[in-house]
Amino acid sequence: MKRWMSGTLAGLLGIAAAMTGAYAQDTRPVRLMVGAAPGGGTDVMARIVSDKLAAILKQPVVVDNRPGASNTIAADITAKSAPDGNTLLMGVVTSQAIAPHLLKLQFNPLKDLVPVALVSSVPNVLVVNNQVTARDVKSLVAQIQANPDKFRYSSSGVGSTQHLAGAAFAHQIHGKLLHVPYKSSSSALVDLMGGQVDMSFETMPSVINHIKAGKLRALAVTADQRSALLPSVPTLAEAGVPGIQTNAWYGVYAPAGTPPATLQKLGAALATVLKDPDTVRRLNDVGALPGTLSAVQFDAFSRAEYARYGKMIAELGVKLD
Repeated sequence: MKRWMSGTLAGLLGIAAAMTGAYAQDTRPVRLMVGAAPGGGTDVMARIVSDKLAAILKQPVVVDNRPGASNTIAADITAKSAPDGNTLLMGVVTSQAIAPHLLKLQFNPLKDLVPVALVSSVPNVLVVNNQVTARDVKSLVAQIQANPDKFRYSSSGVGSTQHLAGAAFAHQIHGKLLHVPYKSSSSALVDLMGGQVDMSFETMPSVINHIKAGKLRALAVTADQRSALLPSVPTLAEAGVPGIQTNAWYGVYAPAGTPPATLQKLGAALATVLKDPDTVRRLNDVGALPGTLSAVQFDAFSRAEYARYGKMIAELGVKLD
């Protein structure tokens, strides 16, 4: 009898321990690492998906901002985290495809991070502050060419899409621009609107509200078609400066070694989030298109972008400022 009771008690304790472990695992918060300060495009994307992702996973999803080093600080932390699905990265083209060609990193974006889902893609917008008199790209180009090194353009850091777009723009128009890197888009925009810098190729989510408020003037978008949010603003190609494709894209990555079942679970949850009408509306409101790629397609896309930007950086001769 005592042996039976002892065995039964041990069994019950084992079941209780297993249930407790499962419960703890199910409710551990997921850190969604963001390499930009609050208010930047990457942060906006993370916050659009985090609440709905939390509801599906039945786990809190906490946005953890670690700005700096062209979004690579957050990527580095994610790459070195436990591969258990509880630390994810809201990756951006900057950290995944551009900065690795310019900065000496302690992680390899192609080996140490696994693409889970493409969240969105957005155009960059050529904006100037209200102190710049140019009303269109043609006039801006003429002013830049007549005043070498006078015009300053801001970016969210060396190796950002803003940086590359500015370098490509200067190359295309045979002009000279002074690059002024910041730690985040939000801090760069403060100085842009304040007149400390003249122009930027900012991401749509970061600038659309400032454009609507009349604090910045949009001259062109760096996409192959106009944005529905700015239908009267031409593409750079339409404005006479073709060949510049530096759209920003955002996607969720997990540490390499994350179990396939966990990746599948995360991918399915994000696919559901991205099909949600409210998510689609919120993305469209900031000029973003929801991602529709499978994990395999997103992996191929990430690798292609890595190669494309590596070639662009080499051709432009872009180096650390």
